[in-house]
Amino acid sequence: MFFRSRLWDGRKHYLDKMTLGDLGRAYMAYPAIRAYALLAVVSAVVVVALWDGRPLGVAAAMALAVLAYPLVWYLLHRYVLHGRYLYKNARTAPLWKRVHYDHHQDPNDLGVLFGALYTTLPTIAAVTLPIGWLLAGPVGAAAAFGTGMAVTCAYEFCHCIQHLAYAPKSRFISRIKKLHLMHHYHNEQGNFGITNFLWDRLLGTFYGDSQAIPRSATNFNLGYDEAEGERYPWVKALSTRPGAPDNSPDNSPGDSLGSDARGGD
Repeated sequence: MFFRSRLWDGRKHYLDKMTLGDLGRAYMAYPAIRAYALLAVVSAVVVVALWDGRPLGVAAAMALAVLAYPLVWYLLHRYVLHGRYLYKNARTAPLWKRVHYDHHQDPNDLGVLFGALYTTLPTIAAVTLPIGWLLAGPVGAAAAFGTGMAVTCAYEFCHCIQHLAYAPKSRFISRIKKLHLMHHYHNEQGNFGITNFLWDRLLGTFYGDSQAIPRSATNFNLGYDEAEGERYPWVKALSTRPGAPDNSPDNSPGDSLGSDARGGD
């Protein structure tokens, strides 16, 4: 089936042990990436089928979807994924664990780096469909949504590269890789962007080197320490159940990673 792959059936993939070729194969085989690509193609077909002669409106819808993406990501990343209210509720704790806690616990685990479809698709639809509809009706909505799918594919691949044991030749990719790794290994309260750090600069959360801001003690547990685990046990229970990865609050890569991986200068 299109969304199944033996490459992902019960297998783990760690970016610090993969080559660029390994990543390319794993990326193209991942079910969520295939879903985004398929939805982008379907959206393009819908645009062609419903075309009503408004090229400027459609172009504006696509452009605005691209421009809105980094702002929406920044706001969600900073205030929702790094907020602490999701793990304080039994219903939302599993979502927070899957969507972000596990990624900070083990940033090299490719399986938890990719976003979960049940969170990404509703969010992208909620942002892009109204934008497109207001600018160019149903055709604009389809074009904006398809653009959101394409941008998500690009974001996910760049995010993978940022954690891959690979030195990019591109100065741009090298720069965003360094900034993102500092978010994981130096201080998680800054550099919330992935490919675009404009909103970090505008809203005061950007830092360009590891000397600009103190090292955080909560890079890997996002504040969900042993005390929080006792008060709000749902993430802890999910992390320590039989057969689950050992993602207990104090089990983080920490100082086992080198300075280059931390993104230090």
